[in-house]
Amino acid sequence: MTVAAIFLVVVLAGVGVAFAFISNIDRNLQDGLDEDLLASLTASDSPSEPFYMLLIGVDKSEEREESDIYGGAYRTDSMILTRVDPRNTKITMVSIYRDTMVELPGYGKQKINAAYAFGGPSLAVKTVSKLAGVPIHHYAEIDFNGFEDVVNALGGVEVDVPMAIDDPLAGEPLEAGPQTLNGSQALVLCRSRHAYDKYGDGDLMRAANQRMVISAILKKIMSSDVATMTNTVNTLANYITTDFSVSSILGFANTFKDINVDEDIYSAMEPTTPLYENDIWWAVLDEEPWREMMKRVDAGLPPTEEGLVDPNTGVTLAVIGDGGKNASATNGSNASSLSLSGVEIAVRNGAGINGVAAEAAEKLSAKGAITDTGNADDSKYKNTLIIYNDESDKAQAQAIADALGVGQLKKNTGGTYSFKTDFLVVIGADWE
Repeated sequence: MTVAAIFLVVVLAGVGVAFAFISNIDRNLQDGLDEDLLASLTASDSPSEPFYMLLIGVDKSEEREESDIYGGAYRTDSMILTRVDPRNTKITMVSIYRDTMVELPGYGKQKINAAYAFGGPSLAVKTVSKLAGVPIHHYAEIDFNGFEDVVNALGGVEVDVPMAIDDPLAGEPLEAGPQTLNGSQALVLCRSRHAYDKYGDGDLMRAANQRMVISAILKKIMSSDVATMTNTVNTLANYITTDFSVSSILGFANTFKDINVDEDIYSAMEPTTPLYENDIWWAVLDEEPWREMMKRVDAGLPPTEEGLVDPNTGVTLAVIGDGGKNASATNGSNASSLSLSGVEIAVRNGAGINGVAAEAAEKLSAKGAITDTGNADDSKYKNTLIIYNDESDKAQAQAIADALGVGQLKKNTGGTYSFKTDFLVVIGADWE
């Protein structure tokens, strides 16, 4: 009797400690949630049904906290709309440009990252939900200041860094190639955008790297033992605000324990067109491609039909679950073999640098193209654009980008761009 009683006391004490431990983690995870945020989230029909989660990254570093330069309000540094499908063990991540132009009630035309600063998580959720046309069921916000600790708690993450990064604003330099990154190195990869200034859209590259690191973290967590997983969740709780409970997180960890990260995670970036207006850069939503992308995502398909790798940096911009086997360099592995002979191309200087339109036209003329040059409507384009009218012209547009060695493809949706030639090329600041 005495032995049994002692055993029972020990067991109950252990249960009590475990319960207190889990309850403490729950409190940390949900610290900062308010009624407005909870009211903005849509209830899920079933834990096994697909749901959408808004993942937000906010940089509340000690330096920012001490300086109080934002008055306690922060703009989001990253926004990722995530579709989670427990039944089919698929995860889809779509990054949202922080400069996306939106209308915020009471504030007018704003960049989407201002939603968090003006109205907190609830306005961020409502704004992204309206933009994407889908309900958002869950919310998770991570403070980049604690991102390092999360990665370190896992013993680092294995990542193939696409290109060497030397960006003092992001942190220490990183070498290219497969390697195990510690917390501070992973944070550099997720923060850096100026390392890509001479190659193209730094925000696009950074967002792609963020999704890659998240995938690597997920892969490491899923392969961890129970003790490591529990330690990671405990660490996460100090830096994450979410409506998920510990039991929910562990339940999903069990559901996704056999996930194949290379095949079961899809990702891409919201399609936009850059606009410079009144000394402000905006990302203007390409509405037709965006609707098509979200239609695919909502159906459980990859956001894009093809994987996409930036040819200049090696950064994977879109993942379709094929392990990167069929990823094309800016869409179209056979594009460079297409002839430009007789193709009429208008080349416009959008960089404000003397002679760049003529230089580009010379490259295209050498391929047999018929070109004319002039100035664009603006001299502050960040990126070189290759604009085409019909989907059937996309491969040839890629051939133009290949001939120039730079260029983002843009479909002329709704007649946004006016030109009478077969293609329009606008030279941006990424031209060298």
